[in-house]
This record gives sequence, structure tokens and C-alpha cells, in this order.
Amino acid sequence: MSLRRPDALGGRAAVAGIGATEFSKDSGRSELSLAVEAVRAALDDAGLTPGDVDGLVTFTMDTNPEITVAQAAGIGELSYFSRVHYGGGAACATVQQAALAVAAGVAEVVVCYRAFNERSGRRFGSGVQRREPSAEGAALGWQLPFGLLTPASWVAMAAQRYLHDHGLTPEVFGHVAVTDRRYAATNPAAWFHGKPITLADHAASRWIAEPLRLLDCCQETDGGQAIVVTTTERARDLRRPPAVVLAAAQGAGRKQEAMTSFYRDVLSGLPEMGVVARQLWQTSGLRPADIDVGILYDHFTPFVLMQLEEFGFCGPGEGGDFVAADALPINTHGGQLGEAYLHGMNGIAEAVRQLRGTSVNQIPGAARALVTAGTGVPTSGLVLGTDT
Repeated sequence: MSLRRPDALGGRAAVAGIGATEFSKDSGRSELSLAVEAVRAALDDAGLTPGDVDGLVTFTMDTNPEITVAQAAGIGELSYFSRVHYGGGAACATVQQAALAVAAGVAEVVVCYRAFNERSGRRFGSGVQRREPSAEGAALGWQLPFGLLTPASWVAMAAQRYLHDHGLTPEVFGHVAVTDRRYAATNPAAWFHGKPITLADHAASRWIAEPLRLLDCCQETDGGQAIVVTTTERARDLRRPPAVVLAAAQGAGRKQEAMTSFYRDVLSGLPEMGVVARQLWQTSGLRPADIDVGILYDHFTPFVLMQLEEFGFCGPGEGGDFVAADALPINTHGGQLGEAYLHGMNGIAEAVRQLRGTSVNQIPGAARALVTAGTGVPTSGLVLGTDT
């Protein structure tokens, strides 16, 4: 079961630095090079040196071992290193693990990183091609023979049920795509900078796996992103205003699988994100009305609507209208549909920029940001806030 009481992590750690490579479709260099570039950029942003780092956290999917990144980046001894499973579901959990380490005194400066050539190298959108025998692979074996081979096809099942349960049409997903691309159009770092779309563009885009169209699906990106986490006290003395971790949580729901949780009682929601939501609200003491900006993991548009509903921003089936009304600024960097697909790490960086007041699409007075990680899998989330 999920936590019955607030945890003790809130307020004890902060994001002190962010750094990224350019976002491209063909980086022309190794994933290790991308990781090191992002790590060094994040440290420079914080006003720290490689010698200050004593911890590293990344994804199980990352090809860059912590000790290799440490060596290549000029980092010395490590007292903490960790990895989080479940693809994009790991994004916010990397910051959670870093925060736990610094709060417990196991490390003082921990860098979270993710780097890949996800367009020019391994393309996640191509789905399952080769897989080592595992329990996770066995679960997929119930779906693959029937043609559910790619992430889009897995999500399409839940999306279709969502539309059926709420009497909606696929056009409702277009509000997320249009919103993301509107923000991406004014973000020079975004792949789709200068390229907004309309609802008509969304409706005219080709089917990928009904009810998902091309513009419902995120990009494939080459790039790297890094996040520096340290104690709140130390962060206050560094170069940038700290983004304090007010709450951090992981969540897996009942009957959870990795992208194929088709045997749940209800398919039109995201129970794993419900677990995260309850913990974040409980620990932070905040509620939806207290959030100034939402950075919601948008690998596929339907899951953005379901996340809004799981967090209580609106009722079941009301996510599309909520987005259309601009009731909450979401994905002000352009999201993974518009800026880049960095497994959610670039979303954490955007939340930090909003709290610093340096986003290219700045929300005036932004002081509380909700960030979520990948959905359809065991996932994670953060509430970040300005220092008070």
C-alpha cells in the first residue's frame, strides 16, 4: 500500500544545477560524450566542479556506467551510485534517490543524468526487437503475438478505452499536442522551434495506432540532460537560486506491468500515477490549486489527460477540456512532443527554470511546480518549489 503519512524528505534537498546538450536527430558522437557534456554543463550552472561530486544516479537503460562517467568527467571518488528501472518512469525517481542520499549524509553533491542517441542509435519507438529472457519479457509475450509490438500500440489500447468510457473522440487528444507545440514554437532549444500546430493539423496527421495519430506521439531524440542535487543549505550558497524538493515519490499500481497493464479492473486511468499523486500531496501539504506550472510526461497525449485526472486537477474524462481552457500552464518547454524526448529529464530542467524565473515561456510568479515521469510503467513525480 502507499504511504499513510507524510515522509521526512521534503525540504531537505534541492536542485542546484541543470545542464544539457543540444537536442538533435543525429548527434554524431557517443552517448558517453553526451552524458559527460551534460554533467559538466550542470555543474557549471551550479558553480561547482567535478571534484565536488560524490554521487551519480541514472537509468537502468542508460549505456553510460556511473564509474565511466565519473572518470570521463573528471569526478574523483564516489560514495553513492544508483540506477532506477522502468524507462521514463525513472526520471523523477533519479532526483528522489539523489535527495535521499544527500538528506541522509551518504553523499553531498549528486548528479542525475540521462544520455542517449535515441534517434540515430537505438530507436525506442520501433518497439520490441530483441530481448533477453526475463519475467518482464514473459509478460510482453501475451501481447506481442497479437500485433501489439510498439509503445504506441500498447498505449492505444488504454486510449481507446478512455474514449469509450467517457464518450469522447480522438480529437480530444489534440489539445495536448497543440499546447506543447505552442510552447515549443517559442523555445529556441526545441526541435520544433517556430513550428506551432493547430487542431486541424493534429486531426490531419496520419494514424500510428488508432486512436493515436502521429502528432499524439513524442519524438525520438539524441541528447543528454543532467541535474545537480545537494542539500538545501548548500544550494543556498551556490550560483543559482535553489529549486527545493518539496516532495518526491515513486508509484506502482495493482496489477502493474510495464506498458501492458491490460488486466486491471479499469483501463481508462493511471493507478501508478495515483499512488504518486497521493504521496506528493500528502508530503508537500499542497493541492492542485497550489501548483503554478505542470510538467507532465507526454510520451503520448492521452496519458497527459489521465495524469491531470489522477492528480485531481479535473474529473475523469475532463482532461481535454481542462487543457483546452489553459487552466494550468503545462509543458512550457514544449514537452517531449515539442522540445525533445529525454526520458523526462528535460522536463525537470524546465521546472527548475520556471522556479528561477528564467524560462523562455516564463509563468509570472511561478513558485510551485509539479513534474511527472513516464506513465504506463512504474513511475515517479516531484513537487519543486522556490526557497522560502
